[in-house]
Amino acid sequence: MIIYIIIPLALSFYVSWRFKSKVKEYSQVGLANQMTGAEIAAMMLRDNGIYDVEILSSEGELTDHYNPEKKTVNLSHDVYYGRSVIAAAVSAHEVGHAVQHAKGYAWLKFRSSVVPVVSIASKYVQWILLIGVFTVNAFPALLLLGIVLFALTTIFSVITLPVEFDASKRALAWLDTKGIVRKEEYPMTKDALKWAASTYIVAAIASIATLLYYLQIYMGRRD
Repeated sequence: MIIYIIIPLALSFYVSWRFKSKVKEYSQVGLANQMTGAEIAAMMLRDNGIYDVEILSSEGELTDHYNPEKKTVNLSHDVYYGRSVIAAAVSAHEVGHAVQHAKGYAWLKFRSSVVPVVSIASKYVQWILLIGVFTVNAFPALLLLGIVLFALTTIFSVITLPVEFDASKRALAWLDTKGIVRKEEYPMTKDALKWAASTYIVAAIASIATLLYYLQIYMGRRD
């Protein structure tokens, strides 16, 4: 229980706390060029020959994401209007996903293809697993079904990793090449994206650990 649940949960809390602290820290560091996140996103899209993606301001904090279906780069208010290191890092990262989409990046296409299945699985998996654990000796097939559904969500969290790493790589390369961030600003930008990526790594580890936990329960049932 400790290995499978408690440790990954504690690690997740720590990484989430570190990432949020980095966001707070780097949001206080203004860019020398005074560009907003929205302006940086627009410039990166143009530089990559992308003219059919809209940049929108979204409500909430850390709600930044790219929507491949609607072709929108959605930036939280502080990133959209911000002129900070974190605004530059996050906006460029999200445009990195738009670039992946435009160039047909294989891992993004693969992740997008499994979204419908994962969405359905995630709606029912927790209930099936919960009931399956309590009835494992009488109806082991139910827990097995829950494990299969949870495995789909785990696979999704794993294939998300290369997508996120590549988007950050594209963002950092462009920010550096175009001189959007100065020499002293670049390490902070890289650090922010490193901690952002760490949240996905921990999520994948936690998902794998949870999957193993349920597998252990299934394998240890009394026939």
